[in-house]
Amino acid sequence: MKKIIWFLLLALSAQISALSLAQYPRTLTDDLGRAVTLKAAPKRIVAMLPSLTETICAMNACGRLVGVDDYSNFPQAVSKLPKVGGLYNPNLEAILALKPDLVLVSVYGKLQDALEKAGIQTFALKIESYDDIARTTRLLGQILGLRSEAESLVARIQQQVYAVETKAATTKDRPTVYYEIDPTPYTVGPDSFIGVLIAKARGINIVPKELGAFPQISPELVVQKNPAVIVITHPGLADLKKRAGWGGIKAIQTGRICDFSSPADDDVLSRPGPRVAEGLKLLVACFHGK
Repeated sequence: MKKIIWFLLLALSAQISALSLAQYPRTLTDDLGRAVTLKAAPKRIVAMLPSLTETICAMNACGRLVGVDDYSNFPQAVSKLPKVGGLYNPNLEAILALKPDLVLVSVYGKLQDALEKAGIQTFALKIESYDDIARTTRLLGQILGLRSEAESLVARIQQQVYAVETKAATTKDRPTVYYEIDPTPYTVGPDSFIGVLIAKARGINIVPKELGAFPQISPELVVQKNPAVIVITHPGLADLKKRAGWGGIKAIQTGRICDFSSPADDDVLSRPGPRVAEGLKLLVACFHGK
């Protein structure tokens, strides 16, 4: 009986291995519209966005990362990896020295052009909407050959978000909200992933949808909209009252300003990845004190 079981397990293992090999080569379309053919599952990956780093690690594939961007700092394991620059200041030499078989890049910037010329395969991704979180996770699952892990991660993220959203739904208060990324000022539109989190936290974004996902706006618009709550994720809290006309804004007069400029808070709010429910918790606490 033991021999039969052993042979059955051996056969099952062989079938799984064959199925894994059958997944490649595979051709996927990246967010620049390029057809990218992967000959095998990438094993030496450089991730140039923190959200991608976190998603890969959440699928238990941290061991495939050989380098990350300067801002990737979670989970703790990635702190030991070589840092290779940021979105607009990538260190091409450092990336090439790692001999990656795939570099995951943003659609913004031109890093993919230089890497492709050097013979390094790239895959470009754009993660701006809330739906992009699940879409990108599944796409990474296809790239890595980890489809079931990707589906499990998507389900886990959705369950965590739903739990927080359900808690927020018990309140009747729906404050108007202005969310500021930097003092330029750049903000978030309703269709951005942060904009969706604001809505899930039962806030009403004052930024018009037609301005885009992450628009730069006029400070006068904020004065005109007169939000009840201000969320700020940069160290400029003291300057808000000094802006022309802002002293009369309801949020400033009542002190309903949530300062999430600390690196830990900013990270979970600004990264469209596995920890998005933690960012939602911060917003719920800000809007409703829960």
